[in-house]
Amino acid sequence: MTAPQYDLATIQRWMQSVISYPGGVTAGVETSAAQEQIAITAAEIEQVVNRSEKLDAVHRMEVYSGAYFARLLECMRGEFPVTQATVGEELFDQFVVGYLNTYPSRSYSLGHLGENFANYLAETSPRDEGQITQWAEFVIDLARLEWAFNEVFDGPGAEADPKLSPEQLREVPAAQWPDAKLAVVPSLRLMQFSHPVSQFFTAKRRDATTPIPDPQASFLAISRREYIVRRFDLNRAQFELLQCIVAGETVGDAIAQAAEFYEDDVQQFAADLGDWFRQWAAEQFFLRVELP
Repeated sequence: MTAPQYDLATIQRWMQSVISYPGGVTAGVETSAAQEQIAITAAEIEQVVNRSEKLDAVHRMEVYSGAYFARLLECMRGEFPVTQATVGEELFDQFVVGYLNTYPSRSYSLGHLGENFANYLAETSPRDEGQITQWAEFVIDLARLEWAFNEVFDGPGAEADPKLSPEQLREVPAAQWPDAKLAVVPSLRLMQFSHPVSQFFTAKRRDATTPIPDPQASFLAISRREYIVRRFDLNRAQFELLQCIVAGETVGDAIAQAAEFYEDDVQQFAADLGDWFRQWAAEQFFLRVELP
């Protein structure tokens, strides 16, 4: 009996569906994605792929499947190097295999491969009386931080756009500040963590023996300037202030909400506000001021 003939494009789509299935080639043949292209069973693979002198068709395809997943694993190690160093290579690889089974790659670009990794860790983390353990919370925080770096590095920036300088900031009449709004650069990210992960991240890259810190709320701004991703530690008041600004609230409303989290007196808060805005303008957080 003559084997069916399939055009090249159909075979390519079928092979992609089969070798990229996390459950293996035999299971991949049975998936709906593969069946939509070529409706055969695992026992019939040789209708499409010839055997070689040493390997049957299934084993030949498993070579490609293994190389495909090895490449994905290599990519994830590169995207989350500090997370891997923290949990250890073996456990990290187990996490990634489970992740790829739950969130298989759907994009033509490996740049999106790790976008759900922190979510997966949260969904599968060990729990103590229903609560995620402190160790797991820390690892999730670390994965979130590393992925944010990747997003900011690859995402839109404002390198070619004019930014609001400290000098321009000083020129805004004081009476107009309460109703003014500040447009921020597209690369700015504000993050809140259950642990001081930014300090750990810096220390871990210098010393592999750095211990995991105790839980302590931390706040961070991440941005990109001159194509370099930069981190800025924030206190709670700074975090709330910037969050309100990013959300499009007026400077006056943002300051009022941030004041609820400021621990010193009002006069010191006013002085600190000036320093904060000058620093953030110098770091190019803002594109422009929008006056009423």
